[in-house]
Amino acid sequence: MSSSRVPAPITVLTPELSGRLKERTEGVLAHLIKTNMHTRYVCESPVFDDFRSAVENLGETGCEDRDEMLLESYRTHIPLTNYDSYEPFVSKFLGPSCAEEEVKDLFSPGLPYFIAVSSATSGKAAKFFAKYRHPPGISYETVDRSANPVSKSGGKNCIVYSLNYRQLVEVKDQGGETLKRFPVTLMSSGSIRMQNGMDIEKDPWMIKLTAPRATSPVAVSYVRNYRSFLLMHALFALADPMLETMNTLFGTVFLDLVRYMEEEWDYLISCIETGQLPDYEGVDHVREYLEPKFAPNPSRAAELRAIGIATTTPGWLVKIWPEFKVVVGIASGVFAAAIPKMRHYLGPTVLMRSLGFTASETYIGMVYNPSDLNLFKVACDDIIEYLDVSRNQTAASLVPAWEIEAGHKYEVVVTTRDGMWRYRLGDIIEVAGFDPGDGAPILKYVERRNVAIRLGGAMTSEKQLADAIFAAQDALGQVLEFTVMIDDRVLPCRFGYLVEVQGTVAASSKALEQLRDDLCRSNVNIKRSLELKTIGEPTIRILKPGTFRDFRKWKIESSNSGAGQMKVPVVLWDQAAQNWMLERVIQEV
Repeated sequence: MSSSRVPAPITVLTPELSGRLKERTEGVLAHLIKTNMHTRYVCESPVFDDFRSAVENLGETGCEDRDEMLLESYRTHIPLTNYDSYEPFVSKFLGPSCAEEEVKDLFSPGLPYFIAVSSATSGKAAKFFAKYRHPPGISYETVDRSANPVSKSGGKNCIVYSLNYRQLVEVKDQGGETLKRFPVTLMSSGSIRMQNGMDIEKDPWMIKLTAPRATSPVAVSYVRNYRSFLLMHALFALADPMLETMNTLFGTVFLDLVRYMEEEWDYLISCIETGQLPDYEGVDHVREYLEPKFAPNPSRAAELRAIGIATTTPGWLVKIWPEFKVVVGIASGVFAAAIPKMRHYLGPTVLMRSLGFTASETYIGMVYNPSDLNLFKVACDDIIEYLDVSRNQTAASLVPAWEIEAGHKYEVVVTTRDGMWRYRLGDIIEVAGFDPGDGAPILKYVERRNVAIRLGGAMTSEKQLADAIFAAQDALGQVLEFTVMIDDRVLPCRFGYLVEVQGTVAASSKALEQLRDDLCRSNVNIKRSLELKTIGEPTIRILKPGTFRDFRKWKIESSNSGAGQMKVPVVLWDQAAQNWMLERVIQEV
């Protein structure tokens, strides 16, 4: 659907839409409760003591009455949960041995299809979430997920997803025989596998294939080295003038791919001309599968040489691929900083799309209006409740979907098919309104909760930190990416921004003034702390070009993660990561 045909959200639900939203939400919730209430997590975790007692007292009742009683037991006796209650159970999958009797029906019936591992952007330990393949059941799904497009007119698609995994889980029966093997991997990688039936056992066969109308053979998705992974996707895409769509999961990954392509331009064209694969690190193990699919193409090489690296001209990529129509990459929240540079490369004709509001724990929703990448329509696969940020942080403050109010901020709390119950996701949203067609909530992402710096008595949020550096762009230059740490070189400590900018840096104190003024405007405690000199004036240090791209490569390879889902945190706490960044400072404003 084009943006011109998307109706504006309504700010208040009609009684009819409110009733429909309540009916389908409670229908899905009743189904989830009945499906997962007998799992080991619910039966054994102390978190569910009150819920178990309530359910045991229900006795024999009619079906409709029992559903209502289950819903009331859920509302009354399921508290807010977090990873602390979940971790002891999911860790059963990750030990040196994994026995069926210990993990079957752990969070949902059966065994998982994969274990999703979070990208651990805050510097804390990664989190793991069991993901199950669910049988057909109740469905009120109304969300069109065509935001993850492939060409519908015969063009080619560059799908930049990794199929690597961190480890394999082998579930064994009582006799020690392996019953099932599944990967511990990124949510994106596991989801691609599950949606397309790409079981681990099929890898030796799949690695030889190329998906229909894909530019890259599947073997490219098994390259672990981040730079080589992106360059090999770029190589096969450059060789094909019929490219129409590119899906890179995050807008920052799209920019990384294009910048690597710029750096290697002459070499990549030479390879296309001769049909010789480049000698990039980490490609040898898939070379035998790639070589038969990469033939010499002198005419295409000549076309590309004639185009050249015209990166100063808007729309360079459309000159390379005249049929280019869509780029898919998350660019909401702090990732919105990538949009101006993406638009420069793409020009005005290529559409920018997003996979939506996603997390390792669940899928929240997809982009509602293609012209606004930070406007999401809530999906119906799992249950979302809304924790009012202005009230006490208990289950009593949860608001159901049909009672939330436009303009109010809430923390997202999810109950999922995969066995998470009233789990605090930690994401703050603002309600933009409701879909006038079916009443589904329309959300704006605001920030991560508690991802902030407490300094000099002032607690500063992720959004305040981001807004401040963007407010300084007039004097500083276009901010491509940034992170913040505590700058303790001189006391008192201060907010220390590490920034990568586009083009020449204007080392003007005006940028520091704009940064300071915006922090004071958004947070009176910062203003007070600066006046009392309990915190120092903020600092801005400029990083050499390509630093954040290289940081993603470093983190992916050091953590054995799959390529493509490593995010840079707004607040950087990890000392090793801070030291790595500081080594790349080239200028201080």
